[in-house]
Amino acid sequence: MMKKELLFAFGTFFLMSLHAIAGNSLTDPPQTETMTIKTYKKDVTGDGKRDIIKLNAIPFEPDALFLKQIWATITPSEGSKLRIDYEGGYEPEITFADLNHDGVKDLLYRAATGGSGGLYENALHTAKGGKVQELDLPSGITIDAHFEDQYKGVISFPDTQQSYTVDLSDRKDDYERLGIFTKGILNEPTELMVTPIAFFEPTKIRGKKGKGLKGYQQISGAYRADGVGTATSYWYYEDGNWNLMKIVWKTDR
Repeated sequence: MMKKELLFAFGTFFLMSLHAIAGNSLTDPPQTETMTIKTYKKDVTGDGKRDIIKLNAIPFEPDALFLKQIWATITPSEGSKLRIDYEGGYEPEITFADLNHDGVKDLLYRAATGGSGGLYENALHTAKGGKVQELDLPSGITIDAHFEDQYKGVISFPDTQQSYTVDLSDRKDDYERLGIFTKGILNEPTELMVTPIAFFEPTKIRGKKGKGLKGYQQISGAYRADGVGTATSYWYYEDGNWNLMKIVWKTDR
């Protein structure tokens, strides 16, 4: 009698376990899968033959626009497959250009962070000779930006000794409401908002061989959406360093 009771108990437990497993399989969220964002064919190893570069990603969750994991795989014509891991973001892409002037195209990556500042994740790599190495990017330019009386914005670039004054009087009602000015007089020293370089693009540098980079930095007034202008800096890689070539200032007016 005891054996029958034990068999019945074990059988009941087994059926309950199967039911629980089946129930969990129905309620578990679907697993995110690896996707290939884009496939490129470029010679990035320097053997004269096009390599296959796949930009892969795993989304934060199924159908999500944010990609939590992003990486590139490089399949050369000969040798082992290479991998470059990137920071996550939105709408990633790779641009190819020989930026360190060694005769082989480098990989310039960017992906939007999704923040209000319009910033991107940026990275630069070389795969010359079948070896992946990360290269530094320009750190950005020095910018002094502040309000002055009569609703003025003053922007200076000490690196190139450039200075500009922007008339922001069309926003005076907003600035008065926020307490920055009182009847056109600045209440206290107040800086403008300066973001880091948002992203880079390869560009031709006048008087130089090959390509350099241009980077964009946004300057805002009282808040991010209060755009004042954009500083575009031009860089050229030489003797192991990024050298600033020029700065172009453009107001958002």
